[in-house]
Amino acid sequence: MLNVKAETQMLDTVQDFIHESLEKAGIDADIKALTQLDVAVEEVFVNIANYAYTPDKGDAIIEAEISDGALLTLRFIDSGKAFDPLAAEDPDVTLSAEERGIGGLGIFLTKKFMDSVEYERKDGKNILTMTKKF
Repeated sequence: MLNVKAETQMLDTVQDFIHESLEKAGIDADIKALTQLDVAVEEVFVNIANYAYTPDKGDAIIEAEISDGALLTLRFIDSGKAFDPLAAEDPDVTLSAEERGIGGLGIFLTKKFMDSVEYERKDGKNILTMTKKF
């Protein structure tokens, strides 16, 4: 478990923690899988850092668990404003960026890159759980 300030400059610390968790479990992920994981982690953590506590600051807890030999489960937990990033409709990626408008692409990619992404609000906390099989 990693407890950090929910600030964008902590992203490297979060990603290092997750990579170290994979290494400790003996998972040698290929560059494509690691890149997809990094994009998903960046999307989720930066959203927490930028929006969960605005204008205040708070913490984020990241849990990394390896099971069944190569299934990574990540939990991002914050006590910020209630927000379900999965509630929004997926963007229409057939449209140009100008036609599509701002927002939604990051969580869309997160859902595509991870095997599962789930959200719950429990005990005043946002909990986003993602899994990826390596």
